[in-house]
Parts: sequence; structure tokens; C-alpha cells
Amino acid sequence: MVDSGPLIALCPSEELIDGGAGVRFDVDDRGEETNAFVVRYRGRVFGYLNRCAHVAMELDWVAGQFFDADGATLVCATHGAVYDPASGGCVGGPCAGRGGLQALAVVEREGFVYWRPGAAVRPRPAD
Repeated sequence: MVDSGPLIALCPSEELIDGGAGVRFDVDDRGEETNAFVVRYRGRVFGYLNRCAHVAMELDWVAGQFFDADGATLVCATHGAVYDPASGGCVGGPCAGRGGLQALAVVEREGFVYWRPGAAVRPRPAD
């Protein structure tokens, strides 16, 4: 993944609890308005497009709720596809072993979580 843009602040670090609620943000994916999210898993921050690999639908059943009840995997609330939070790979459900979530470049610095837009996924243009 080529980093091609400046860092965009998403949230304070303390807003992401390990295995807890994620933070959603709007993006433009090759001209399509959609959203993405960041979560904390095993102390690290991960970011993905909010699009199931099985059927292109948002994962969260309630805004920001991406993890299963144990905080161990990310789950698509619509079809039950299950993803590894660290890699985004589909590990169960209808897409097991076939693809996964599209990762985004995220970094954590000085108490804040940032996203670095890439060539395809960019900030949504201002209205």
C-alpha cells in the first residue's frame, strides 16, 4: 500500500478500547462514498473499509460495534462473516478463506490515531 497523503486525525487514542467499539469515518473509495473504521486489538490499532468481503455491506449492526461478544474477532452483523482483527482476513462464515477486509494505513502517535489516505481510498470531498 503506497502512502500518498498527509495524516488525518481520527480520534484520541483512549477512545479505542481493546476489543471494544470502533470509530467510523467517511472515505471516498475510487469515487464511491463509503466509510471505514479503526479498532484496537491486542494493543494495536487497525483500520479497514467498512465493507464485508462476502457481500459489500457495512459490518457493524450498531455504529461502531465490529467485534464479537468476546472482543476476539470482527463480525459482519448481516451475514456472519468473521474476520481476524489483525489481518482483516476472513476466518469464518460465508467468505472463509476467500479474501478479507481492505486494510487502511493507520498510525498512533502522541495520544492520537491517524489515517494516511492511499491512492484509491481518499478523504471524502467537502460538500
